[in-house]
Amino acid sequence: MLILIVGCGRVGSSVARTMLAEGHEVSCLDEDPDSHARLELGLDTSWEDAGGQFTVGTGLEIDALTTAGIERADVFVASTNGDNTNIVIAQIAQRRFRVETVIARILDPYRAEWYATQGLQTICPTRTAIEMLETSLREVAAGEEGGS
Repeated sequence: MLILIVGCGRVGSSVARTMLAEGHEVSCLDEDPDSHARLELGLDTSWEDAGGQFTVGTGLEIDALTTAGIERADVFVASTNGDNTNIVIAQIAQRRFRVETVIARILDPYRAEWYATQGLQTICPTRTAIEMLETSLREVAAGEEGGS
């Protein structure tokens, strides 16, 4: 299974390393050539020697997506630091290249929910953080009520 990840910051590079270690073919695309170093954290060899691919370019460029292997991708992950970019490139992967599974990281909970209703698989770390904080606060409040 070929997984194409666009955006190799902390999130994208961590997911890439995990998927490569689990035996998947992984290609990463990022506009910052220095992000390549994140892919090699914890590896005993280079990213490419471990079987990974890295392409410098932006996910909004069809040529860069093609070079990174989007035409063969089974899974496309949009994990740049911009919601707008992630939404657009996820739709390109889904509609133009017909990638079977497309996942977009969207930080804005309202936008993530709306795009999910439009058929785009979204991950919203902001929503997850909100839910975890609310749960923790409820547990504290329940402990205070029980201890009074």
